[in-house]
Amino acid sequence: MNNLPEHKQLILFDGVCNLCNSSINYIIKHDKKNVFMFAPLQGKTGKEVIINHKIDTSKTDSILLFTIEKGVVMKSSAAIAIASKLGFPRNLLTLFYIIPPFIRNWVYDYIAKNRYKWYGKKDKCMVPTQELKSKFLE
Repeated sequence: MNNLPEHKQLILFDGVCNLCNSSINYIIKHDKKNVFMFAPLQGKTGKEVIINHKIDTSKTDSILLFTIEKGVVMKSSAAIAIASKLGFPRNLLTLFYIIPPFIRNWVYDYIAKNRYKWYGKKDKCMVPTQELKSKFLE
């Protein structure tokens, strides 16, 4: 991942998922410290991270968090780590770390498995507006 600035964290998301796209828009709105950059899992950057970190996309295919220091964080741990950077009151979601990962991830997987049925799906990846383009990697 040579194109990720050192101080940034990269959120990889399912670019055709309406829930994921809504989540990305929410994160952008509340990312006051400009911590995050974004890339669809279906794009060049997403595929590069998936291959380099040997991620089984049949088990994880919605949101991943990549940092140069920590590598890839997945599922509920990624969601909580993202929320921790979004300021009060969203950062209170870090309290969910006390719940064992197998329980958190069961809930996460249930939502991820049903996301297309509940929220719908786009035919192609979201295209960022001109003012947001700098936050996205291909």
